[in-house]
Amino acid sequence: MATDNNDAQWGSRLGFILAAIGSAVGLGNIWRFSYMVYDNGGGAYLIPYFFALLTAGIPLLILEFSFGNKMRGSAPFSFAKMSEKWEWLGWWPSLVSFIITTYYAVIIGWSLNYVVYAFGRVWGDNPEGFFYNSHLQLTEGISQLGGINWTVLLGVLAVWLINYFILYKGVQEGIEKASKIFMPLLALFMLIITVRGVTLPGALAGVNKFLEPDFSALLDVKIWLAAYGQIFFTLSVGFAIMITYSSYLPKDSDIVNNAFITALANCGFSFIVGIGVFGILGYMAAQTGQPISEVVTQGIGLAFIAFPKAINMLPAFQSLFAIIFFLALTIAGFSSSISLIEAFVASVRDKFDIERKKAVSIVCLLGFVGSLIFTTGAGLYFLDIVDHFVNQFGIALIGLVECVILGWLYKTSTLRNYANQRSDFLIGNWWDIMIKFVTPLILGYMFVQNTILELSKPYGGYELNALLKFGWGVAAAMLILGIALSFTKWNGRKEDLLSREVS
Repeated sequence: MATDNNDAQWGSRLGFILAAIGSAVGLGNIWRFSYMVYDNGGGAYLIPYFFALLTAGIPLLILEFSFGNKMRGSAPFSFAKMSEKWEWLGWWPSLVSFIITTYYAVIIGWSLNYVVYAFGRVWGDNPEGFFYNSHLQLTEGISQLGGINWTVLLGVLAVWLINYFILYKGVQEGIEKASKIFMPLLALFMLIITVRGVTLPGALAGVNKFLEPDFSALLDVKIWLAAYGQIFFTLSVGFAIMITYSSYLPKDSDIVNNAFITALANCGFSFIVGIGVFGILGYMAAQTGQPISEVVTQGIGLAFIAFPKAINMLPAFQSLFAIIFFLALTIAGFSSSISLIEAFVASVRDKFDIERKKAVSIVCLLGFVGSLIFTTGAGLYFLDIVDHFVNQFGIALIGLVECVILGWLYKTSTLRNYANQRSDFLIGNWWDIMIKFVTPLILGYMFVQNTILELSKPYGGYELNALLKFGWGVAAAMLILGIALSFTKWNGRKEDLLSREVS
């Protein structure tokens, strides 16, 4: 089996934890969490957030860590080991991870471009116009493809080459070493940004807006669903990543503590960054005379428009601060993209018995080709649609099915006993309840609500034809292709692989 090779083992527990945290800490921690807190009751939102962390986030991490470590393989191998009829449930998230990487690499590429732009603050006095018109060369709509944007393409090529180089080197020499460099650097950069943010004039007003509690929001079920959604999407569960990463751990590894450390570190990072982000937005509001509500934003707008505007207003060291910010974005992106690609590489290696270097070469080449559509003038439209549907109807549904299959058919008691035999902190029957009842019910409700919303009006005002092709179509294709791959041969070694001892 491919994952038995020496290149597929963590060299240390620290290496695994840093890689797992790196996977969880992505671009969303920087540009989504703070807005979610602000928009969902401020400090009061932290109550459902941490409740969701304890009742869904950590239990799901324990589930995937236990399953991957016990089965000793990629997601398709792990589910095939459980029962051959469930192999598709391993391919589905692996393929979703691959698709996500094709556009995630483009956003990292933008961040790399902006590191270069930061030296002279090339975006000038109009960051919004520069981003959409000069940098992206955005067309009028998705039907106007436009040509390849060569600046964006070069950034994307650099991203895939860096990912290729790291993954080509293997788990210890590649992923682990990169994580030991990336994560301390990211922590340092974000600490600098946060300290600078909270020491600016007007920053306190921004932080107060961030944390000011509106306890009446706790009576709104949407706030609780938002908290569960944020926890679920931020911890890299349902992506086949944590199953793969945990399979590289020694069999006697402390699973429960590793899950707690990974989850708490990820959430702590989000909270600290949120304070820094709102400190800077508070300063921006004070400088422009606008209320916080007028300058606050999330997603791409925060990173590539609002922050450059705020950087322009800094009293000193604007370019240095800009370089640090966009380097932080780039590193956060790489730490996640490496894990997304590795989940698919491991699946290909296990299924087809391909050596790592060949598998990485094939996957990265296919990934780069897949990214090309997002480097066109209409790339942002494609990115928006694919990202929305893959997350709403891919990851959430995968998590739901995973909880049902592992919780009810494989039995939570089996994995709970496995984890407890190896962990200092023991989990009890409460964990079974979370996996079998609480999390599936919440994810199921979210899925139904999202589906009703999607059917009630076209997402983002896009044409129905575009949504069917690049939204519903892509999301459905991942499931169909996953099922198809589960019927392909295990390269003549199926019996040897699936009879491999697990304890």
